Amino acid sequence: MIEQSVIQSIVQAHIEQHNPDLYIVEVSIHPGNRILVEIGADQGVSIDECVALSKHIESQLDREEEDFELEVGSAGITSAFKVLRQYIGAIGSEVELLRKGGIKERGLLRSANESGVELEVERKIKPEGAKRKQLVLEVIQIPMDEVLQTKRIIKI
Repeated sequence: MIEQSVIQSIVQAHIEQHNPDLYIVEVSIHPGNRILVEIGADQGVSIDECVALSKHIESQLDREEEDFELEVGSAGITSAFKVLRQYIGAIGSEVELLRKGGIKERGLLRSANESGVELEVERKIKPEGAKRKQLVLEVIQIPMDEVLQTKRIIKI
């Protein structure tokens, strides 16, 4: 079976040499040597970049030695984030974040790092002495170990 680390090093070498704007989102090997490579870029990934990477990977592997199936694609704009770089690329965008305990937060992603994210959310709060709830902007910190899933919200 083809090793995941071999594919990752092939992909990383190609990215560093040909397009440093790209990054690896995920590399997985499934039964039957079905190789899935998912890449991302802050400005999006073109089909030509996926084709070039696919051809490069195929040129580095020998089908006579071990047969495989290869699929190279980009991280979908509505897919859940898998790596920190996707969070960083989404700073300034509206996201929906699912926390442990099933709590959903929706707001503007203000910052992200290895330890957590900062979201600006709208809350309806009833101020003391007021008759109605008012919308208030609140900035919340969420540790990464509490985040189950984050997706970008696309507005048309």
